[in-house]
Amino acid sequence: MRPADGLVRRHPWLNVAFFLVVAVMLFHQSEHAAQIVQKDLRGDACPNDCRGLLGFAFDVEWVHAAYNHSILVLLVGLFLAYRMWRPAWRRARPWAWAVLALGVFVLQGYHVVEHTVKLDQWFANGHRSPTPGLLGQPLPMAEGVNFSLIELHFVINTLVLLCVLAGYLGFGFHRHIWVDRPRLGLALAGATVGLFLLILGIGFSFRPPTEHLAAGVHRGPLVLDRAQTLVGEPGAVVQGGIRVLADNVTVHGVEVRGGEYGIEVDGAENVVLEDVTVSGSSLDGIHVRRGSVIIRDCAIGALSSPYAQGIDISFGGDKPMSHVRRCSILGGLEGIVTHFANVSIVGNRVSKTSLRGITMTEMSMGAIERNDVQGGLGVGIFCGDYSHCSITRNTVRDTRSDAPSGDRSRMGVGISSHYGAVARVGSNTVSTSPGGVEAFIGARIVRD
Repeated sequence: MRPADGLVRRHPWLNVAFFLVVAVMLFHQSEHAAQIVQKDLRGDACPNDCRGLLGFAFDVEWVHAAYNHSILVLLVGLFLAYRMWRPAWRRARPWAWAVLALGVFVLQGYHVVEHTVKLDQWFANGHRSPTPGLLGQPLPMAEGVNFSLIELHFVINTLVLLCVLAGYLGFGFHRHIWVDRPRLGLALAGATVGLFLLILGIGFSFRPPTEHLAAGVHRGPLVLDRAQTLVGEPGAVVQGGIRVLADNVTVHGVEVRGGEYGIEVDGAENVVLEDVTVSGSSLDGIHVRRGSVIIRDCAIGALSSPYAQGIDISFGGDKPMSHVRRCSILGGLEGIVTHFANVSIVGNRVSKTSLRGITMTEMSMGAIERNDVQGGLGVGIFCGDYSHCSITRNTVRDTRSDAPSGDRSRMGVGISSHYGAVARVGSNTVSTSPGGVEAFIGARIVRD
């Protein structure tokens, strides 16, 4: 008999409990593995379609916190119940004892800290995301660096699981689950598999359905009033606009022509608009009111009115932060504009606007980073009306002076802070814009 076997055989029912805890941890790891597949292999639209197996039913922050706190309590409880602080355990398998202690007390302990912070952020945000935790936020020692939450928690869970498995197998707990109790072993195995399949079925029953829009022209407006993913086949066109009225909607790969609004999001959250093309709108290419959206890789142009705007996100100051990423906007009164909203505007290309290129106004908050704004009339990037804006690493060029307006704040200003706004400005490139970087009417510019 191995030295560890004598220690393990004394606790048959604890061995069963340890087996069940490891089975739950393996299932939880499959959740994180599914998220990685959804995000990085299948390229699903995140966060809506990157929720693992059960996230569509139980994607609530307190559930994640409760799970991780419970696992820590159970693992510490097992450690104490086996009396694993005693020298006999360390002598039996020194490496297994050390790795198990590392996984339980250090890694899972820190994981609980992350989820405690995330839960606190969830309550502070009115039971809404974002909840980046600690490492999901920009790091103070490396500006602009943060970790994707999906990959971060996959890595933490993987390390904890590997440490616990190393201790579990190293001490040989797996050999003593059902010694002299073969029926108990079969019952445990069957119950574990059955529970896994039941939970998997529940999770997928809550998954929003995916609808495919066939190639060709479809008469709009198309109304999406329930959670779903709408995927356009190559050549799919909606004539007359799309209205999104429900949470958890994704629109991918669709071309929209005409309508007052190309795509309208009204009072909906967790909406993803990805790889969409909008043209011919008379008011806004993408129009968001009292909602939160992620807009990625869009193209907006050929607007049918001189007063039309590319993207307008407004009146969602109490909603989760919206994001606009890697969009191309040509023409319009304003390219991207926010009013009383929390928005991150990163990596977009805005050109040939007639009022302002990118606008964050009416007490909005957010970041304007790494955008290319060129050929606009009057103002390139505008932070106004008591908004707080972080404006960094943008390129603003060829902003033309609007001399007929007689407005000094529109004389080709590359970056403007206006009427009580605070703009934190750093590492931008402003060229061939005669107004440079200026503040007007009680606004401030803070240089980083």
